[in-house]
Amino acid sequence: MKKLLEVTNLTKAFDESGPVVDALSFSVREEEIFALLGPSGCGKTTCLRLIAGFEHIDQGSVSIAGEMLGSPTKHIAPQDRGVGFVFQDYALFPHLSVIDNVAFGLTDIPKQKRNVYAEEVLCRTGMGDYKDRNPSELSGGQQQRVALARAIAPKPKLVLLDEPFSNLDAMLRESTRKEVRAILKKAGMSALLVTHDQEEALSFADRIAVMNEGKIEQVGTPEEVYYHPKTQFVAQFLGRTNLFWARASGGSEVHTNLGPMNLNCKAKGNVLCSIRPEHLTLEKPTTQHPDEIGTVVAREFKGHDITYHVQLKEEKYLVHTDNRVIFEPNDEVVIKPLESAVILEGKN
Repeated sequence: MKKLLEVTNLTKAFDESGPVVDALSFSVREEEIFALLGPSGCGKTTCLRLIAGFEHIDQGSVSIAGEMLGSPTKHIAPQDRGVGFVFQDYALFPHLSVIDNVAFGLTDIPKQKRNVYAEEVLCRTGMGDYKDRNPSELSGGQQQRVALARAIAPKPKLVLLDEPFSNLDAMLRESTRKEVRAILKKAGMSALLVTHDQEEALSFADRIAVMNEGKIEQVGTPEEVYYHPKTQFVAQFLGRTNLFWARASGGSEVHTNLGPMNLNCKAKGNVLCSIRPEHLTLEKPTTQHPDEIGTVVAREFKGHDITYHVQLKEEKYLVHTDNRVIFEPNDEVVIKPLESAVILEGKN
């Protein structure tokens, strides 16, 4: 699949405290939904604004479909980049009807045809019946779809989404997310989503770049970054995990507090490892060595699964099991790995 957006060594600083975006490089393919995921203040929204042309680039470049749009010596205006933008607060014009909001940016279409085309786009987003309403008469999810319709109506090469679901409640957020993804896929558009919500990125994007302090720590599919994190930050930011040090002797197995455990690759020396709580389970002690027996100190019943907090020697471990694995606080248990531990980048 061809690359549509190319970001190369993108750098931006607003003062002498250092760059907010620090030599960022990544690409977005045609018809791909890509997410920049990271905590507040990591530079992801600044990156989006640099791509959109709302900010000037200090170093590096932004290209779309092979055309250079931004660099330290070149700056194409936002309206001339062929990019759609969905803001966090939707930014709909309150004095215009829904259809007039969508038709507003259709300057390349003859005036008498704009409303016809705008209505077609609204129908594609399920908002055709609301064309004559004002934004104040719509729910948050409906406003979101109108904002998306306005962004895709001019047929941009790329749609930029800045925390677009953060103002919706949990249930509406999930349904709107599914609807927006389906609309983008049906339209065959590329999109770049900025979010701090791990679940949102994992369920919405085809690929994810995990950002931390202005840099990208890992890029991959949702499955790759979740199951095979490269760094401690990625492992912890994408969900709960168990971290531990182990001594490897060159093979793909180490001995840990939990007993022998497989690694995702061969290693030698002290290695920092991660294993997700759902990749562990609990069993009753049988013939285990006393050092491998832990104690349940707390449990969180969640209906479809249970999270156990287990004390083993000086360490606490999290274990997610299905609701058929039943233990109570103070029960003695043995923690058993179901998958290999993942080696993280760290000091030996």
